[in-house]
Amino acid sequence: MKLFVSALEFSSNIHLKYLIKELSSRIDLELYGVFSDGISNNNPIYSPNDFSIMGFVDVFYKIRFLSKALNEMSKLALMCDKILLLDSSSFHIPLAKKIKKINPNKEIIYYILPQIWAWKPWRVKAIEKYFDVLAGILPFEIDYYNKKAVFVGHPLLDEIKTYKTHAIDSNIITFMPGSRISEIKRIFPIFIDVKNKLKQMNPNLVFNLVVPKSFQNKELQIYKILDDFNIVFDAHKSLYKSKFAFICSGTATLESAIIGTPFVLGYKAKKIDAFIVRIFLKLKYVGLANILYEKMHKDSIFHNELLQDDLNVTNLISAYNNFNSNDFLIKSFELRKYLKYGSVDNMCDIILNSK
Repeated sequence: MKLFVSALEFSSNIHLKYLIKELSSRIDLELYGVFSDGISNNNPIYSPNDFSIMGFVDVFYKIRFLSKALNEMSKLALMCDKILLLDSSSFHIPLAKKIKKINPNKEIIYYILPQIWAWKPWRVKAIEKYFDVLAGILPFEIDYYNKKAVFVGHPLLDEIKTYKTHAIDSNIITFMPGSRISEIKRIFPIFIDVKNKLKQMNPNLVFNLVVPKSFQNKELQIYKILDDFNIVFDAHKSLYKSKFAFICSGTATLESAIIGTPFVLGYKAKKIDAFIVRIFLKLKYVGLANILYEKMHKDSIFHNELLQDDLNVTNLISAYNNFNSNDFLIKSFELRKYLKYGSVDNMCDIILNSK
């Protein structure tokens, strides 16, 4: 089978890796499209790093590239047997539209649906028009669609093999300042100050810095100061061994919540992006674990969130000093139960059995 894949996000590629591994064990598979190195023996047409855009302003600087990529990817997709697009609706809706315009009968599978429940609910109409199968990974999001959407399970329940059942005695603190260079530049300097403060409080603490596996020496230069940090690439292993984590908003917050390691979410966007988000975002929280937990227990919160000006050393240290491991573990168990099961088996069945 020739499978066209477009996975533009760092987290999407992690999920894709597990899916392709299982799918390849069932059939002879050739992968084409956009994906990270190591997922396939085939070379991608583009790297996900080429699509690394953070915020609304950055989009304008890449319009010419995005237009070129759209044309090339649509032609390649039409040459493949199956088409699988993951997340990134701002690019994938136009891509699906372009494919359908040329061949209306070409089936397109959408895995990891966009967060239309947070904003841009009008996109439901376009998504249902241009995609044939909508594979959702959050139980509640299926209700936002009129047809086609099915809950397939959450990929993190396939990927995370070990959960905490009790609080562990650890002196490890994990820092996860993001996977995009722009957000690392904004957030990591604050995390450095937090690390220095924690070291003064307890010289025996060990500090892990989770770095994306795709980063080379060139990308590592953005961290500038790495004193006292252990560079690690396995986020799940580091989180499991840690007693607490400081995490930039993203999939990592849900990973820590599932594993059972208490954390604080800290995020600071560009001022113009934060202003736009405040206007349009229809959520109380930005952390996915908080969003899910609020669906389970109305007006309840899973973890602390420190955004924009609230993201400072004083507030981060306060969150660290006041966490409750046992309370967090109870919520972690409830969250895993809510998400039910992993998505790999169901996604393999969808890809293999689709027309």
